[in-house]
Parts: sequence; structure tokens; C-alpha cells
Amino acid sequence: MSDARVEAPVLFFDSGVGGLSILAPARALLPQMPVVYAADRAGFPYGTKTEAEIAARVPALLGRLVERYRPRIAVIACNTASTIALKAVRAALDIPVVGTVPAIKPAALSSKTRVIGVLGTEATVRQPYVDRLAAEHGSDCTILRHGSAALVALAEAKLRGQPLDPEVARTALLGLIEQPGGEKMDSVVLACTHFPLVQPELEEAAKALNIRPLAFLHGGDGIARRIAYLNSDLPWPETPAPGIAVFTGSDPDIAALKPALATYGLMQINAL
Repeated sequence: MSDARVEAPVLFFDSGVGGLSILAPARALLPQMPVVYAADRAGFPYGTKTEAEIAARVPALLGRLVERYRPRIAVIACNTASTIALKAVRAALDIPVVGTVPAIKPAALSSKTRVIGVLGTEATVRQPYVDRLAAEHGSDCTILRHGSAALVALAEAKLRGQPLDPEVARTALLGLIEQPGGEKMDSVVLACTHFPLVQPELEEAAKALNIRPLAFLHGGDGIARRIAYLNSDLPWPETPAPGIAVFTGSDPDIAALKPALATYGLMQINAL
């Protein structure tokens, strides 16, 4: 087996920093995993774009990243990109591709009240893919949906060390609670990879609203296990190289991100 294959990284892809919530459990399970983390800042945010824009952009961009970094696996660490472009990406690439889908199945398995909130981007919550997950796994549940671009911006601000407005998380939760049946909701699916980064802020907002205890669910641990399974036949390097963060476009705030990126093992910053 060539050293090149052993050193081949896992590529994590998102529009911004949200995919770090997927990278973290993967690094915890697979500490020797070499990592390239790609953030499409030039296309950020995805949640307010049309399906056609995302379907055209994501496969082409991932093709360029795979050509440059030769990863062993690609992870689309973005719900919006996964629900729209996963099939096209898999058709375009000759490596395994792992998508990120809303954790409706585990929410339906655990919900006692049978009322589940799906908190994502505007683009994700309207996807037929979410309809299918709800029908397949939560047919006896009331599924409430709300899209919040402001919560995406809150997560980005948090990782840059900027002040946070608690009203953003509160407004996002109210978008679910104020729907018919919302007062019975006991589970919230964080259907945007940015949102686990601000789960503490959401938990504080839930306390401030004096509502029933909420379970927040996302798919990071399952994706980590999937990466390990797909890579079971190829060893990891004994000592992986420092992780690489790749950004498309220019972003004056990248310098502010460096301390947060370092905590995820991303020590080198490249441009695409």
C-alpha cells in the first residue's frame, strides 16, 4: 500500500464553519485521521440560495477539492448541500461520499410527546428529502419546521469571538414553539451543521422561555461511525499532518477564526 493512500485525508465540506460540528466527533473517534476542511465562503450562506444554485455549485467545487487534495472520503458536512446535491456529488466523484441529513429518525425514536421540531436553514426545511424522512420515520409525529438564517450567522460570529445576541436563539425557538402544537414539542432536530455550535445558546433560550425540557439532536456521532466503517480497509497514518482549512473567496474575518480552527486541529489555512 502506497504512503500516499495512507496519508490521504478525509475532506469535510461546508459553506462556512458549521461543518466543524461534524468534524469534532469524527476527530474524537478517529484521532489519527488527516483532515482537510473546506469552507465555501465565496458561496456563503447556502440556506438562502436556490436549489438550482446549490445543485450547480457544490458538485463542481467538490470536484476541484478532490482533484487538489486527493482525499479518501468526502463528507458533505452541510444539511442544505446534502439534501440538494448529494446524489449529483456521488455521481461525479470516484470516492465514497457521506452526506449529512436531519436526525429525524432518532428524534422520532426518542420523542415522548410525538411533536418534533426541525430547525434548519430555509433551504433545508422545505426540501422533499425532509418530507420523506418525516413520512418514513415520524409518520405518527407532528413535525414542525422553521428556517433561521440568523442562527447560522450567530454560529459564525461565535467562532470568531464576536458578541452574541441571545435574542437570535430565542427567536429561532419561538419559530417552532409558536406553531400549532409547538407547546408539546420535546425534541428539536438541529438540521443545520452550524446549529450544534450554538446549542448552549439554544438551551439557555429554552430556559428563558420557561418551556418543557427539550432534547437537541444532530447526526455528528453517526457520521463519525460511518467514516470509520467506510475506511475500515485503509490504515491511518501513525502521526497525521496538521489539519488544513481551505477557504474559497476572500474573507477579512478569517484571521479571527484562527484560534477556533486551531482547537479543531486545523493549523494551516489555504485558499482555493
